[in-house]
Amino acid sequence: MRELVPHEIVASILAGLTAFIGGTALNLPPWAIFISWAGTFLAGGPSMAVARKLWAAMPAGSTFAMLIVLVDQHIGSAFGSSRLAQDAVLALIILVVNTALMYTGRTAFFSLIPGMFLGFASYFATFFGGFGFHPGNLLAVWVSVVAMNALGPVFAYLSRRLAFPRPVAASGAAPAPTAIPDAA
Repeated sequence: MRELVPHEIVASILAGLTAFIGGTALNLPPWAIFISWAGTFLAGGPSMAVARKLWAAMPAGSTFAMLIVLVDQHIGSAFGSSRLAQDAVLALIILVVNTALMYTGRTAFFSLIPGMFLGFASYFATFFGGFGFHPGNLLAVWVSVVAMNALGPVFAYLSRRLAFPRPVAASGAAPAPTAIPDAA
């Protein structure tokens, strides 16, 4: 396929448009679109199957991250108020919740474990970065990040579609190699 408009131009225009989505009064994290946009290509490229996997996995990851923040807010100083004591509690919380996340990935619906980690990281960055329509509110942050992550596969699809790909006529020339051949 040959693109009528270079993908680099289309993707850059779409990337610029995220400023209008995130730069609103809702304080949404525009970079969360980029994370799931890249995740779409890492998972095989824009398709409904890939989008469905990400749309299931990323909110699950964000949910596990929200749970870590919630539990840490309630018992984070259980071992004391020193940084070491709080880090030890946090490490135990992460151990338990991350184990649950990993086991959840064994189910078919949530099998895209890297997608769960993209959602996981997106939630932490949104919460601790002060983003969301109500920064600091666990659920508002979750809604904000999940909504923005959901746009990534859409932007990935648009970046391909708006390049207006068209078939290239077959020629008699051999195709250029896509990888370096093994040295014999």
